[in-house]
Amino acid sequence: METTQNPQVLFSPIKIGNLAVDGRVFKTATAETRATKDGFVSDEVIEFYQPIAQAGTPLIITGNLYISRKGQSTFRQIGADNPDKIPGLKQLADMVHQHGGKIFGQLNHCGRQVLPHTLGIEALSASGVPDKALGTRPRPMQASEVSQTAKDYGAAAAICREAGFDGVQIHAGHGYLICQFLTPYTNRRTDAYGGSFVKRLRFLLEVYSQVRRQAGEDFPVIAKINGSDWLPGRKGLSNRELVEIARILEQEGLNGLEVTVGHYESGGPMIRGSFAPFFKGLTKEGLVDSLPWLRKTGIKMAWPAMALFCNTLWPAKQGFNLSYADNFKKRLSIPVICVGGFQTKDAMSRAISQGRCDAVSVARAMIADPWLYRHLKENTSGPVCNFCNGCIARAGSLPVDCYDPRIRKQKDAMLAGAGQK
Repeated sequence: METTQNPQVLFSPIKIGNLAVDGRVFKTATAETRATKDGFVSDEVIEFYQPIAQAGTPLIITGNLYISRKGQSTFRQIGADNPDKIPGLKQLADMVHQHGGKIFGQLNHCGRQVLPHTLGIEALSASGVPDKALGTRPRPMQASEVSQTAKDYGAAAAICREAGFDGVQIHAGHGYLICQFLTPYTNRRTDAYGGSFVKRLRFLLEVYSQVRRQAGEDFPVIAKINGSDWLPGRKGLSNRELVEIARILEQEGLNGLEVTVGHYESGGPMIRGSFAPFFKGLTKEGLVDSLPWLRKTGIKMAWPAMALFCNTLWPAKQGFNLSYADNFKKRLSIPVICVGGFQTKDAMSRAISQGRCDAVSVARAMIADPWLYRHLKENTSGPVCNFCNGCIARAGSLPVDCYDPRIRKQKDAMLAGAGQK
């Protein structure tokens, strides 16, 4: 059924819980790799978000904030694990508010998706299932550790609220710890936290309960969840099961949901785009050298073939998670946010106008063009992301930025013209 497209819908207000947000194009979470080595907000973090905020971006969701040192996933990741992080987080929130925007902190524990030897920590998970992407072999968490981790999420949410954040996002997708408990493939437990659908959901519900208890019933809380686990040949969750999880969260009081896809093991479907620059960046400046020898050697030898394979199956596509978001939108009354390759006003406004989602979120397009929201609103152009995925290839190794030389030059020139570089 054809629906009239209204480009102005992108700039119409939306309510997330009791929070009024002035538009419907959000900055989704991106691993910044810009904090201090101890997880404090640095000038580099502020520098990254400032032009995005100055562009009038209605809502910024931070990169994943670790809720405890045990859950840190990468070098120079921002933490929300201790009240000593509040001053830096407050500086970030104040800067965003100065430009009229809102900011949510994304709360996360990496679980098994980590290279533990690079951080001096132990990899933990629901069960001891090795991660095929990283080669990490996690230790199954004891029930007491699971319960304490839920409390850590709540404490991190309270820290974000004290720092002046407008809300938090619980990361329950992308194969991180909560996702590892939800997914049968990664959860082989036989206790109260594993086995049936209800038992696998228990950890997430405990996390949500602790966030509410410690941050307040009136504090906006959203979640990020997969539309599909995308684990062919493994016991991943289907879209139907994931929609049911979202429906239960809504009944518990969740204020909004962002739909994404996949685990680290899923590979290409998580990002789509051009994979030759991705693998080149990964092998030269990414975390490949930190992988186990066999994986490291295999990627360095086989990346051209891997890139060709991924390019064929998962080319760049705007709104590549909309087919999943459709079903969440049909079953939920809370706002549904869709992430996945959005870049143009036409694609974004069509997704919302056709009722497939209530808002869209972008990362790579705003890394290339931090003023994207302003450019959309004013019908002007800026640097255009080519989805080379160079920014993703260097996550956890180098500061997030555009790593395509031509586009980076355009972006730097644009910001320099405004006295920002």
